Amino acid sequence: MKIIRINAMWCGGCIVMHKVWKKIMEEYPTMEIIEYDYDMDPLEVAKYNVGSILPVAIFYKDEQEVARLNGEKTKEEIEEIIKKWM
Repeated sequence: MKIIRINAMWCGGCIVMHKVWKKIMEEYPTMEIIEYDYDMDPLEVAKYNVGSILPVAIFYKDEQEVARLNGEKTKEEIEEIIKKWM
């Protein structure tokens, strides 16, 4: 499974989610997680049709998008998707 995370330095929800994602990365160390900054990586971000609600997490299984989360989510909500598609 691969996860694309899109954040912004000015986004309060992104700052809150940083702690949650840190725990996720500790518990699933083999998962590929790629992070892009909404403002610093505009060409990459444009590929994912992000919209205006940040943060965004896009989950891929076998190079196909299987889920997308927008906004603040709990660790449990994220893990539910990971366990379903891992």
